[in-house]
Amino acid sequence: MTRTGPRAIFDSAAQSFAALVGGIPDGRWDDPGLGDWNLRALVGHASRSLITVSTYLKTAAQREDVSSAADYYAEIRGYTAGVGAEAILERGRQAGRDLGDDPAATIAALVPRVLAELDHVDDPLIEVIGGMGMRLSSYLPTRTFELTVHGMDIARAVGIEFTPTDDALAEAAALAARVGVRLGDGPSVLLALTGREALPPGFSVV
Repeated sequence: MTRTGPRAIFDSAAQSFAALVGGIPDGRWDDPGLGDWNLRALVGHASRSLITVSTYLKTAAQREDVSSAADYYAEIRGYTAGVGAEAILERGRQAGRDLGDDPAATIAALVPRVLAELDHVDDPLIEVIGGMGMRLSSYLPTRTFELTVHGMDIARAVGIEFTPTDDALAEAAALAARVGVRLGDGPSVLLALTGREALPPGFSVV
């Protein structure tokens, strides 16, 4: 089946992620990953961008609470603050443990399964994190963003070459800019991207 739009970009991001994980050398899974996550937990966290798509396809929302990917990131700021940092850290660690003895093989099997599931739906209204209703076509760019950004995190942690596909990079960068605008930081983001001003230390749109 030919995929177009957000699905095609998610497809390329997922395939690139699987190839990246497949290139992680044996014996590196307990190495530092990102923050308090080791590499296994970081890969596990990123893999949730595939798992949640599969899980949420089995849900049905009654109304559309979030109409864009940028609004999604703005909304989950409050949700994640309520959940707490430690709970989020543990969720990543558990996702890492769930990858089993051969994380690369687990990811390699997961990607085609999720893509096949997408081929059997149109654009359903799904229930995402926090019980929010959202169209699949609006949710997928958030998963492309996560796979792309965390793919780069993983490559940096391992010290291997990884360049996301142009379409995934373009979508992720555009979404980051839109989130910045949505949060009121649009001028700062634009000035930084055009070389006119530096962003404050530690600045992030997510």
